[in-house]
Amino acid sequence: MYFAKYIANRAASKNGEAADDAGKNVLSDIAAFLQFGPDEVRAIELSLRVAFCAMLLSLPLGIVVALLLARGRFFGKSLLNGLVHLPLVLPPVVTGFLLLIMLGKRGMIGAPLEHYFGLVLSFRWTGAALACGVMGFPLMVRAIRLSIEAVDRRLEQAAATLGAHPATVFFTVTLPLSLPGILAGMILSFAKAMGEFGATITFVSNIPGETQTLPLAIYTMTQIPGGDSGALRLTLVSVVISMSALLVSEYLARRMSAPQVMA
Repeated sequence: MYFAKYIANRAASKNGEAADDAGKNVLSDIAAFLQFGPDEVRAIELSLRVAFCAMLLSLPLGIVVALLLARGRFFGKSLLNGLVHLPLVLPPVVTGFLLLIMLGKRGMIGAPLEHYFGLVLSFRWTGAALACGVMGFPLMVRAIRLSIEAVDRRLEQAAATLGAHPATVFFTVTLPLSLPGILAGMILSFAKAMGEFGATITFVSNIPGETQTLPLAIYTMTQIPGGDSGALRLTLVSVVISMSALLVSEYLARRMSAPQVMA
């Protein structure tokens, strides 16, 4: 009887040790998998920089265009709205090709920029930021426009009757009440820039350390032997960043869903 208990205790001890070893092996495998290589780290850093710059550079123009579409009454408003949303329906490669034609070294705009200012956008990370900004611009404008349209016009009229200048009304009434939509638009633009592929690779190519963003790095790794693990790591990073951006955007959209009403 005592011998049977001894054997059972030994078996349980061995099973526990085996389970501990298996757990340690799993943790070590996960730790090894999450070790990012230098090229992967550069791709992540470059993507964050490109997306952040694209978002910030698009913001002032996005607010102006959204205000025109939400409040303006002028000839060609439908045309402007169509041009703003055109990148959403065009193939991204077409958008990148149009940018290359216009802003390349021999483009109608790119050539004077290089000649007079020494500014080159094609095949540079700044060009990647421009391409990402163009692709994310419609999402930003739409979110800001909806937020401005949700502002109660009576609040603006009340400020105007008190003698406030239209610019003062915009900066003290309309803009603060539209802030959730502005933030949502910025986040959507940032998320779109993080995932942009077609326009980027067409306009600035796929240069490691210069224009190779996350999607381009994932594509490159799927084309080389043994690159699947690196592609999977970068895919997980992209999913986490994009899902976080969407969750925050959804929260802000709920904040602005109810129109502001003056008591």
